[in-house]
Amino acid sequence: MKVINIVGARPNFVKIASIVHACEDYPQVESILVHTGQHYDETLSKLFFDDLNIPAPDINLGVGSASHAVQTARIMTAFEPLLHEHKPDVVIVVGDVNSTIACALVAVKLGVPIAHVEAGLRSFDRSMPEEINRILTDAISDLLFVTEQSGRDNLIREGVDPARIHFVGHVMIDTLMANREKAEASPVLERLDLQEGSYAVMTMHRPANTDAAGDLAGALGALDEIQKLLPVVFPIHPRTRNAIERFGLAQRLDAMPSLITTEPLGYLDFLKLMAHARLVLTDSGGIQEETTILQVPCITMRPNTERPVTVTEGTNRVVGTDPERIVAGVCEVLDGRRPSGRIPELWDGKSGKRIAEVLLRHFG
Repeated sequence: MKVINIVGARPNFVKIASIVHACEDYPQVESILVHTGQHYDETLSKLFFDDLNIPAPDINLGVGSASHAVQTARIMTAFEPLLHEHKPDVVIVVGDVNSTIACALVAVKLGVPIAHVEAGLRSFDRSMPEEINRILTDAISDLLFVTEQSGRDNLIREGVDPARIHFVGHVMIDTLMANREKAEASPVLERLDLQEGSYAVMTMHRPANTDAAGDLAGALGALDEIQKLLPVVFPIHPRTRNAIERFGLAQRLDAMPSLITTEPLGYLDFLKLMAHARLVLTDSGGIQEETTILQVPCITMRPNTERPVTVTEGTNRVVGTDPERIVAGVCEVLDGRRPSGRIPELWDGKSGKRIAEVLLRHFG
């Protein structure tokens, strides 16, 4: 069985690691790793491969940054010749980034089966580019691997044949569990002069928080109030940093005495940072899931989530983008009213193995 695995952005690296390692247990599987180059920053790309012990990509398309249309088109035109050359039995795409839908579109038009990992998640907010990517990728995929029951429910409601849907758990949690002990050796807390349980971590990169000056200023206003309550570590995504500079808001960050800004961190450093935080603020989907496993309170700065199990069973609270609600959510955690979560079904570190077994049954 010949498999092409697609990665392109930071969340993809964390998810594909489990599948790559699972396939290594089966000598009859030939696995080709294609990196589209959607995230090309050294920290967002190469460092993740090193941290997660993923082999260097067999092929790097090097598409770089661009608008959604241009980036998607570049990936498609670069990926098409690879399918003609390698003739895989299946293309595996993960998540919901432009690389996911671009490679899936090329594959389906050439008659190559597609397996979508992390299928069926829905925010029901079509203003999110990721939501469009999720819906379209699911519509053209042959095998759909879901992480939680809501994914299966959504796909069946959309008319997908249940025989194509496989509830396997979450490969990103496989990676977290496999690297938890290794992450504990990270010196990131000492480097940032932090004490366990005494700080918050914040990440922010979604368009709803960064693309308009007023929205970004509001989020930074909430951050200003929160850093008065406890130190906040803010690894700044390149997209967010560009927006802060574009809107002339850098001085606001400089004026916050208990704010610690950093460049994007490697996987192991960030995992250690999250695991020992008092709470995490984010607009990221994956971090909502990682904090659920780590049992760390999560405040999600979005009006919705495509990962409802993190709220119903995990440690996540969705508070929206209003600065007052964000601060109120933090105060509730600090006052001891933290969500009490449990580990969702099949989030047990064995999802990659389940996926490999399904692939072998279908294509081996």
